[in-house]
Amino acid sequence: MSSRSTYHHGDLRQAILTAALDVIATEGPSALSLRDLARRAGVSHAAPAHHFKDRAGLLTAVATEGFDLLAAALAEAEDLKDAGVRYVRFAAEHPAHFQVMFQPDLHRPDDPELLAAKDRAGSGLRAGIAGVPADGRGPDPRLAGVAAWSLAHGFATLLLSHNLAGPIGEQDPEEVFHTLAGLLFASDTAQPAQE
Repeated sequence: MSSRSTYHHGDLRQAILTAALDVIATEGPSALSLRDLARRAGVSHAAPAHHFKDRAGLLTAVATEGFDLLAAALAEAEDLKDAGVRYVRFAAEHPAHFQVMFQPDLHRPDDPELLAAKDRAGSGLRAGIAGVPADGRGPDPRLAGVAAWSLAHGFATLLLSHNLAGPIGEQDPEEVFHTLAGLLFASDTAQPAQE
């Protein structure tokens, strides 16, 4: 028996999550198997089930961790445009989390910890919308939130799937997104259009 197979992890749960993120990033969530993750982590095949029960439990933990990371990123945002840039940056830096977070068929969407993490992330977006003057976001803040989220999420998805390589070329994606957000949401410092 190899020494790797008998290695004891100080934080087995996190080791399995890290292995899962590696698989998702390279092969996609459909390639996940608890048995394979146990092999990668060098533990018995029952160890992942002890921490996550099943594949859906593991993916729920991935989604929860992702929403917590996103909430932390959005909490640092200066305004709505910065929140959007941070959303795009989060997706680029955490593509495996991003792939799982918004696919409720992969995880348990009613999990209390997941719901709490989603609410924390949503609070960051709502705070950004609240900072936009009413004349710059329209009469319904909820619809403005949907528009902002759609722009950031759509841009991030296109970026991760390499569909923006042609349209934005060598430009910094975060700068491009900042410009696009400015086109969608006027701010109180926007200058009137020249005639």
